[in-house]
Amino acid sequence: MNRKAVALLSGGLDSTLAVKVILEQGVEIVALNFTSTFCTCSCRGSVCSNEAARVAKEFGVPIKVLQKGLDYIEVVRNPKYGYGQGINPCVDCRIYMHKLAKKYMEKIGASFVVTGEVLGQRPMSQRRDAFKTIERESNLDGLIVRPLCAKHLEPTIPEKLKIIDREKLLDVIGRSRKPQIALAEELDIQNYPCPSGGCLLTDKIFSKRVKDLLENKKDVTMKDLQLLKAGRHFRLNKDVKIIIGRDEADNKQIKNLAQADDTLIEPLDFIGPTGLICGISKNGTHTLAGKMVLRYAGEKAAGKKLLKLSMNGETSTFEADSPADDEILKGMMI
Repeated sequence: MNRKAVALLSGGLDSTLAVKVILEQGVEIVALNFTSTFCTCSCRGSVCSNEAARVAKEFGVPIKVLQKGLDYIEVVRNPKYGYGQGINPCVDCRIYMHKLAKKYMEKIGASFVVTGEVLGQRPMSQRRDAFKTIERESNLDGLIVRPLCAKHLEPTIPEKLKIIDREKLLDVIGRSRKPQIALAEELDIQNYPCPSGGCLLTDKIFSKRVKDLLENKKDVTMKDLQLLKAGRHFRLNKDVKIIIGRDEADNKQIKNLAQADDTLIEPLDFIGPTGLICGISKNGTHTLAGKMVLRYAGEKAAGKKLLKLSMNGETSTFEADSPADDEILKGMMI
């Protein structure tokens, strides 16, 4: 075993502190950052990835960024260890990341993994039994060093071999951030973002959208996932849903994420939201979508009703005779 480790670096406070503590013991660190469409810090961009890169540069360590791909969706769809309060498969998610960390560790010739986890901080994945499950399932038994709470856990192999000085590790426990903030001041770590981070899969409304998507579409795309964060969502049937933009940013995102066989509905002679029919439009679906655009345009429509329909490179125009009824929309809203 050598003095080289892979550190999971999110860019938040805990992982930053963990890297700093291990670096001060003379261990060579290579940072590994995971990005996901479900990160609350990346709703409008990859904020956490940028911060992870900034921290890595400040500490003088190389960093590799990995996107949680479509294989991760199967983890969300069928988690072995269940969900938290939403549709968040926290334990399975940690296993997924640690398996990839192990592959990367072996690829670069490192010997162990470092994380910023704190015992008792998160109710599902940061429990003693969860730690053991994650280690076992990712084939990293004794090889995950958690510097912030190490003194509450059994010594790891790097500690037993004196590669890591256990006495210099910490005994943080629970959900309070005060010990980490104090340590950050002691180590002169400043400008740290997202002190606790977050995952959209724990959000009850967003979770409903994810669950609806997974139940009604087998082959999910990255665009499907990105669309979950844009607009208002309405389910018509198993094959079709309609998304209506809430603001200019939503409208732009919806338009950019339209896929083959999707139908884009846009106001032609008035200011209003963009609508997207996900799935093949038939049996008057575009008429309903047009009514929904009128409904959410409100007074901005000023009595105008002309809309543009775009699908597979072809465009046409049509009129919606009246706004959609709120009761009908309420029954379809996800």
